[in-house]
Amino acid sequence: MIGRVIRYGTAALFTVAALFPLAWMAVAGFKAKTEVVATPFQFFPEMWRWENYAQLLGDAAFLRSLAVTFTGAVLFAALSLAVNALGAYAFARLDFALKRTLWFVVLTTMFVPGIAIMLTSFVVVTQLGMLDSLAVLVIPGAASGLQVFFLRQYYLGLPVALEEAAQLDGAGPWRVFLHIFVPLSKGAFVVVGVTSFLAFWNAYIWPVLTITDPELFQVQQYLAAFRSDRSSEMGLLMAGSTLAALPVIVLFLCFQRHIIAGIRISGLK
Repeated sequence: MIGRVIRYGTAALFTVAALFPLAWMAVAGFKAKTEVVATPFQFFPEMWRWENYAQLLGDAAFLRSLAVTFTGAVLFAALSLAVNALGAYAFARLDFALKRTLWFVVLTTMFVPGIAIMLTSFVVVTQLGMLDSLAVLVIPGAASGLQVFFLRQYYLGLPVALEEAAQLDGAGPWRVFLHIFVPLSKGAFVVVGVTSFLAFWNAYIWPVLTITDPELFQVQQYLAAFRSDRSSEMGLLMAGSTLAALPVIVLFLCFQRHIIAGIRISGLK
């Protein structure tokens, strides 16, 4: 009994510690611009200013940044699923020349930080004329060594008998992938899709390097520009940050069961 109380109490403390910054940010969005950083600290505002959220929801630039970010995140997640799932299937089930060498290359990319290749990536997209376009936000980074590794490990755990039965019926690799592997990969696909969506939604450095057109600003760029131009209006900034975080929170709450299940059933083989 005492052990259970300690476990629940510890879990409650960690939950409060994790949710407190988010709760404070949401409440701070109702405060006046000077009240957010006022001392002594006060969690709740003296007067709830609903106009902060109303002003942002009426701001065409902010809504456009949300739309651009959401559209790009959906496209990025779909492209990541297609590219990485096909790559994982090839390494898990197909035989081809230099397979071991190429797999070593894929594994190596997992240990290269993105910031280390950002300059060369910028040079490449510049030469291709992709700057200031949605393509430069979606295409680079869609292929991920980590996601290929994750999906490959999942595919290695699927029964070979299903694949052999389909091959006896005359199914080729493409049909086997579409009709057997894809339907059995829903849990793993949710993990890859959600993580890709979140990675795109929270991206900042790459959009800043490649996007200068305000029409294509992602929400993180918009908030950074807002803070630079109107740094004194902290209440509005907190409201904008809350609205920017809301879709991510809703997405996680909707798919948390699938994410946990996908991670559990994708244990490394």
